[in-house]
Amino acid sequence: MPTTPRAPRGAPYARILGVGGYRPVREVPNEEILKHIDSSDEWIRSRSGIVTRFWADENETVTEMSLAAAGKAVADAGIGAEQLDAVIISTVSHFKQTPSIATEIAHRLGAGNPAAFDISAACAGFGYALTIGKGLIVDGSARYVLAIGVERLSDLTDLGDRSTAFLFGDGAGAVILGPSDVPAIGPTVWGSEGDKANVISQTVAWDDWQPGEKFPALRQEGQTVFRWAVFEMAKVAQQALDAAGVDAADLDVFIPHQANMRIIDSMVKTLKLPEHVAVARDVAVTGNTSAASIPLAMERMLATGQAKSGDTALIIGFGAGLVYAATVVTLP
Repeated sequence: MPTTPRAPRGAPYARILGVGGYRPVREVPNEEILKHIDSSDEWIRSRSGIVTRFWADENETVTEMSLAAAGKAVADAGIGAEQLDAVIISTVSHFKQTPSIATEIAHRLGAGNPAAFDISAACAGFGYALTIGKGLIVDGSARYVLAIGVERLSDLTDLGDRSTAFLFGDGAGAVILGPSDVPAIGPTVWGSEGDKANVISQTVAWDDWQPGEKFPALRQEGQTVFRWAVFEMAKVAQQALDAAGVDAADLDVFIPHQANMRIIDSMVKTLKLPEHVAVARDVAVTGNTSAASIPLAMERMLATGQAKSGDTALIIGFGAGLVYAATVVTLP
C-alpha cells in the first residue's frame, strides 16, 4: 500500500505573544507637505485626519526598521530569537527583488535557520502574514513565528501629487505568534477584487522606468477607494465578527488599517460599535504606513493603556489589489 504523510501535530490554536514597533526619528508635520502642494493644514486634516507622519532617513532602511520592531516583539513575547521557526515580512517598499529581506532579518536577529520569506499584500499584508503564521503553528510546521509589516512609503510618494502627498508614512510593526490552548486568533475573512487593481497602483512599472525620469510613486483614485473601504470593508469586518462568534458588544478594541480618519469613523458607525470599544486612530500622528499600520497602532494602544493584555480586538486591513483581511484576536 502507498504510504501517506503523518497527520500534522501542531498546537490546537495560535495567539499573539508579543508586539513591537518602530517609528522613524524624523517627524514631518503637514506644514512641510504644504511646501510642495497648493493646499492647507485644515484641508488635509478634514480629508484624512492626518496631522503629522514619520519619514525614514537614509539609515532607517526597511531592514533596520524591521530589526528594531522585531527585537521589541521578541522581548515582549519573552522568547529568544533562536526559537523562531519562521519569519514572514510584508512590504511593498523593499526594492531589491531577491533574496527576500526576511532571510537577512532572520540572520541578523540570530534566529538560526528558520523559514523566511516576503509577501506583497499592500495594506492587508499584516493580516495575510498573521493568517499564514497561525496556519504554520496549527499545522505543526512552526512553534514560534515572527510576522512583520514594514514600509518606507516616503520613497514612493510624489510630493507634487495633491491627492496623495500628505497620506503616507514610514515604520515597522512586528508580532510574535506562538501556540495557544484556547482560541486567540479567529478565522480570517480575506480576499481580493482584482477588477479594481488599477484603483491604487504604482505610476510606472520598474521595468518601464528609466534613470532620469520621475521616480515611480503611488497613485490612487481617492473617492473610489473611500467608497469601497467605507461600504465594502464594513461588511468584511462584520463577517469576521460572525466567523469568530463575537458580537460588536463583546469587543474591547477595534484596530482598522490606518488609512484615513473618515474611513475609520464611518466603519465604527456602520458596525454600531458601543462607546466602550477603544478605536485605534494612530493615523493622526503616523499617517498611512500600509502593512505596518495595524501592528504599530496595536503597539501604541497597549503602550498608552487604551488597550490591555487579554482584550478582544477586531483588526482589518485593506488596500491595493484591491485586497483585504479581517480577523478577531486576543491582544498579547
